[in-house]
Amino acid sequence: MSNKVERFLEKFIFNSRWLLAPFFLGLVVSITLLFIKFAQELAHLIIHVFTAPESQVIIGVLALIDITLVGSLLLMIIFSGYEIFVSKIDTEGHSDRPDWMGKVDFSGLKLKVIGAIVAISAIHLLRTFMEIPAEPTEANTEMFLWKVTIHMAFVLSGVFFALMDRIAASTPNH
Repeated sequence: MSNKVERFLEKFIFNSRWLLAPFFLGLVVSITLLFIKFAQELAHLIIHVFTAPESQVIIGVLALIDITLVGSLLLMIIFSGYEIFVSKIDTEGHSDRPDWMGKVDFSGLKLKVIGAIVAISAIHLLRTFMEIPAEPTEANTEMFLWKVTIHMAFVLSGVFFALMDRIAASTPNH
């Protein structure tokens, strides 16, 4: 009797992984929303490219890069997260299958996420520096320092994640 209960419980727990599928579908919807914002930014940039100063065009391009990085990050999380936690995606024969698909484990996904966050933070920092006024105020300077500090916190987090993974991988029985 207890063997049947145990098998039922284990099957129930194993099948509960499918509760994550709607989360990944929600992330697919969020990529669609990002695409809409990307199209808006691109249209705005195209309309104003001849009248805007060069710095504003560069900031607009950085905004497009930022949205693209976030979209790529979401796609990576959707594919890898679904394959790690829910089920394998059967695309073996498809010619467009990304090389990394099916090869990224949870540890690799963590590093890719923090790497993308650092890149996104760097783009935001670059945009901030592009907008520095000729005469920075004390408030502006404090804001710039905070943004640099936050960016460095992301960088250090990435280094520590990589270091922890390296230490964990080198320990026996890991």
